[in-house]
Parts: sequence; structure tokens; C-alpha cells
Amino acid sequence: MTKATAAPPQIDPALPPAERIQRRLAYLYGEDRAAGIARRVQRLLDTHLQLRKRHVSGPFWRYDDVVLITYGDTIQSPQGPPLQVLRDFLCSHLNDAFSMVHVLPFFPWSSDDGFSVTDFRAVNESLGDWQDLREMEKDFDLVVDLVLNHCSRENLWFIDFIAGDAPACDYFIDVDPEENLSMVTRPRSTPVLSGVRTHRGLRHVWTTFSNDQIDMNYANPDVLIEFIDILLYYFRRGARMVRLDDVAYLWKQIGTPCIHLPQTHQVVKLFRDVLTQVEPGALIMTETNVPHAENITYFGDGDEAQVVYQFSLPPLLLQGLYAGNTRHLRAWAKSLDDLALPPGCTFFNFTASHDGVGLRPLEGLVPDAELKQMLDAMRERGGYISTRRNADGRDSPYELNISYFDAFRSPTPGEQQWHIPMFLVSQIVALSFKGIPAVYIHCLTATPNDILGVERTGATRAINRRKWDRAELEGLIENHATETGQVFKAYQSLLRTRRAQAAFHPDAAQQVLDLDDAVFGLLRTAPDDEQRILALFNFTAVPRTIAAAALPDGATEWLDLLGLTGCHTTEDGVTLPAYGACWLAQP
Repeated sequence: MTKATAAPPQIDPALPPAERIQRRLAYLYGEDRAAGIARRVQRLLDTHLQLRKRHVSGPFWRYDDVVLITYGDTIQSPQGPPLQVLRDFLCSHLNDAFSMVHVLPFFPWSSDDGFSVTDFRAVNESLGDWQDLREMEKDFDLVVDLVLNHCSRENLWFIDFIAGDAPACDYFIDVDPEENLSMVTRPRSTPVLSGVRTHRGLRHVWTTFSNDQIDMNYANPDVLIEFIDILLYYFRRGARMVRLDDVAYLWKQIGTPCIHLPQTHQVVKLFRDVLTQVEPGALIMTETNVPHAENITYFGDGDEAQVVYQFSLPPLLLQGLYAGNTRHLRAWAKSLDDLALPPGCTFFNFTASHDGVGLRPLEGLVPDAELKQMLDAMRERGGYISTRRNADGRDSPYELNISYFDAFRSPTPGEQQWHIPMFLVSQIVALSFKGIPAVYIHCLTATPNDILGVERTGATRAINRRKWDRAELEGLIENHATETGQVFKAYQSLLRTRRAQAAFHPDAAQQVLDLDDAVFGLLRTAPDDEQRILALFNFTAVPRTIAAAALPDGATEWLDLLGLTGCHTTEDGVTLPAYGACWLAQP
């Protein structure tokens, strides 16, 4: 366990990457050890350059980038391994809808649907093999998870810890249970330490998330070296972007909250320096399900992650559409207009993922009373609320587990006329925001709450992790009388339209319009100023007219790219039907 350290170093970005790496190592491990560790890092880089068969090239992102998020086995068929089935399904139905696929952890695992990794360098045999991923990379760029905070109890490293075998006997954090850990930030309501029988008797190891997810000890440079090697391995295997899972909790220091510590930021910056040296076109994305102000610190000064999840967007959209009021969404979005992102940085915009809807990102954005109203409504729609343990010993809401599609379903039978329109407007808003859009596969397929999955696994997150039989899914897609058929067809059209618009480039300017609380509007302007798109949305069940005076240049003669029923423009303004949306482009 580390002691308190000095403030992080101010490192000139103009320095060569190798020198930046050594200075970060000196901060993390001391001047006397830095040179030796830096030589080990350099050997990894030299080996990577010798082994790689291609390098990550091209711009960081383009206007037509859209990411699909999926598990490797979300779509299954007796016709082949799940990764092959997934690729064939995507090429058959969505080849022009996405540029990138984020295949969630496809490694051998023991729990948490892949996030308790037993072998970081292997593909789970039940999914396929590395060649299957290489075939998918021919059609789509790949996003790969680096689950770097913890590993499974069944990982061989932890087996060596139990046996006392070097070097992994020092890869984990062994803490006296009498230590005062009250300052440690908890994302769960479970204890921070878990007991384990070892050759030395009962020991207590640090477990931020579960007793099957044992935290790694980054105060040991051997651990850092292991994960730099794994990071480079993923890029050699075809990754375009690597997602740093739960990175906020990486570094532990008793007497601190053990979240967002300066050492954690230095590790992310060091990863960036490593890739700058050997794969300058590669992307790092941080996953930090925390309040917005904390989340954006992972951009650093443009020297840390290039991509950061937009965690406040999913719950704000849900709350706004539930309440029929855009006040909180608009206030937060306007704060983004005032945020000057460092060059080469952007957001990852999504509404749903394999996890639930994070609630910490609403802190300071939505009053507690309004949050409670929304959560009560989500329980009526079949949702579950997980909690985390606060420093005062009380539990507070941490995550909403629900199918994002069913979150908009009325709990009253026979009152479903607005279900699909509400859901679709949430998706179109997310596709309009500045950044890289990402779509969870269960949004595409309008998957309802998987209650049987929750009952079978005992995990509330299973509610949004259904496994589809390909034949069943394709039957629903082809039947436009089904919810899946309607949503899938609408989404195909949305994505094809969006990918053709230069004004939706991640670097395109964004302006949030000052409109009334029933509606929401964004103006996007292409980097070359050749295209502007006005995105307008109605968050209520009654038609709304936005006066021409409230729109840039009136915007009443602009072309509607979506062409959805009921949206029309006149010299007086733009009329949106109930839960309507339009993308207006200059003719």
C-alpha cells in the first residue's frame, strides 16, 4: 500500500514520449527505480514493433463513425460460434450502419459476464477464437476492453498469490482488516476487503466490486508492466480503441478516497505516451461512472484519454422524457458548450449499455425529489435499483437496471401509444450530440426486460443482457408489426442518414438552443462550415411549435433529413408532433 506522495509532475508535452514515460514512472515509483522500469517498458515497445503486422493509422475519428456495443454471444445460432454468428448478422443487416464494434469482454471468465477475467490474452472458447475477431476487423474497427483494475479469483495470478509463488504473490493488495478504510469510495454496498485462505493463513484482499474480482496492486511496477504488455497485445490483435474498464479505482492509498488519485491519472497518461510512441493512431477510452465534473478530468490536458463516456446523458434523457421537461438536460448540455475540450478529445455518447443507467452522474444535476419520482416510475416498469455504500454507512442509489426500451413503456396496460416514439426520440437525441455515438445492441432490437435472466442468474444487470436466438430475432425484425421490427427498421434508417452528415463530425461545433422546457434543440456545424444541422425534439405527448424567431436564421426553409410523420415547417416556425424529432439541414 502506497504512502502519500507529492503533487503529480508537470510534464512538458513537447518532450519525447520516452522521457515523459520515465518522468511518470519516477512519480509513481521513485527516481531510483524509474530508469530500470523505463528500460523494461522500452523492451515491450521494441517487441511490439517487431511482432505487429499492421499499425493503427488514420484520423482519430470521422463524421460517419458510429459504434455498436454488444457481447460476443448476444446473437446465437447452431450454425457456428457466436463471434462468427455476430459478424454474419452484422454484415447481413447492419453493414452500412456502424463503423466500429465494441465486443464486450470475450476472455475466459468466472463471473460478471466477462468482467472477472481468468486469462487476459485468450478468447473464451465458447465464443470463438482470435481469428474470428480478426475476420470481424475486416469489416468493422474493434473496441476491446482492458479490464485493468481487477482479475478473477480463478486467474493464475491469484492462484500464485494463494500459493506464495513469485512474481504474482505481490500482484494483489493484502490489508489488515483492522485498518481504517472509512474514506474509501464504494461503488457497491459490499465490504471493501474479502477473506481468502492462503499458504500464510487467512488474508484479506482488496475487492472494490465483488469477492470474485480481486484488485490489482499497481504500486508494484510488475503489475503495470503486465498491463502495458496486454494493452499492446490487444492492438496487435486488431483493436482500434481500448476501453479502460473501471479505471477510476486503479490506485489505492489508505487515508484517501482511493478514486481518481493522481497516480491513476498518471497511469492513463503513461498508457497514452506508450501508444504515442508506437501506435499514434490508437485510441484510449476511459470508463468512469461518476459525476460529470469528475468524469471529464480523464481528458487531462489532452494528454490522457482521447475518448470519455458521456455518463450523464442516459439518465438525463430518461428523466427529461419521463417528466416531459428538458430543463435539467438543457442546463447540463449548455455547460458542455462552455467546456473547451482539448484538441483530439471527444465524448462517447450512448443511452444504454451492458451495465445499468448510472445514477451518480446525476449528482448536482437533478434534485433528489425529482430523481426519486423517476426511480419510483422505473420500478413500476420492472426496473431494479442497486445501491452503493457511503462514507457515513448509509446506502444511496447507484445504478438503475432496466431495459432502456422498457423504461419508456407505460405500466398501464393498453396505454402504449407513446412507447416507441418516446424511445426513438431518446435515441435520436443521443445520435445528435457532439461526440462519437454508440448504440447498445438491445436498443436496436427493442429488447424488453429479461426478467427470466434475472431469476436465472440472480444478477439484476441481467435484465438488459438477453441472448437472442438468431432465427427468432430475424423473424421479429422482418415482421414490422412487432416492436422489434418497427424499431430495427427505424434505427437502420436513422443510422444511414446520420452517417452521411458532415455536421455530425465529433469535432463539429455544438450550440444548445434556448427553447422552452417542453422541447430541446441543438445546432451542429461541420468543421469546414459547409453544413449546419438543426436537431429539434419534443419531449411531451402534445404537439409543439417552435417559433421561427427562436431558430437560427429562422430555419423554416431548411430540409428535414429524417422526414418523420407530423414534422413540418412554416414561416411561423417548426411544428413537432408528440415525441417528434427532426434534423433540419440548410438547403
